[in-house]
Amino acid sequence: MKWAAAQVTLAFCIAALLLLVALPAKAGNQQYEPLEASVRTALAAAIQNVDLPEPRFKDSKEKVDWLTKMSLRLMKRKPDYRQRIDFLKIVHYEASRAGLDPHMVLGLIEVESGFKKYAVSYAGARGYMQVMPFWTKLIGDGDPTKLFDMRVNIRYGCTILRHYLDRENGNLFMALGRYNGSRGKSEYPNLVLGAWRKWEDKPTPGVSIPLKPQYGELHQ
Repeated sequence: MKWAAAQVTLAFCIAALLLLVALPAKAGNQQYEPLEASVRTALAAAIQNVDLPEPRFKDSKEKVDWLTKMSLRLMKRKPDYRQRIDFLKIVHYEASRAGLDPHMVLGLIEVESGFKKYAVSYAGARGYMQVMPFWTKLIGDGDPTKLFDMRVNIRYGCTILRHYLDRENGNLFMALGRYNGSRGKSEYPNLVLGAWRKWEDKPTPGVSIPLKPQYGELHQ
């Protein structure tokens, strides 16, 4: 019995180790920082659920073209078609809502979690965008298990990155470093920018400043 129990324990430890090893080496580790009351209120409002996400495109052709192209690129990571389309719609909606380029967010997710919904880093960051649990206490309802929900995780991640961009006065390099807990170092921002280029239809022209957030939508 003892031998069998030891085998089970060993198997569990190996499985847990493999789960961690499977994560990208640069998974996020946002650092806890006290927030001013006004900032905290604005961020809390930004993550509140509103209408079901439906990405906005110029017309139906642009929508179909984008979803088709991105879906083909994502197929190996997410074989299920319906899940893939739902994921892409949420990414496009939440990124645009926060004033971010959806292709950049896809690149960040690739670097952070490798598109693994239940990814957990050594630091405890969770989900697609590797959000640290303390954010749920700062600006959410305090339930970190919700970070494994696809829409909740991506909304948190986009809101946090937008917050960091604003703090860094639009400096994407510094904002990405802050998101990863490596502010001022080049390795992580360069990884995200490289992944961003792969997802874009055209090469990224250097380190450009993302779009401004749609504040009307953020505070609905």
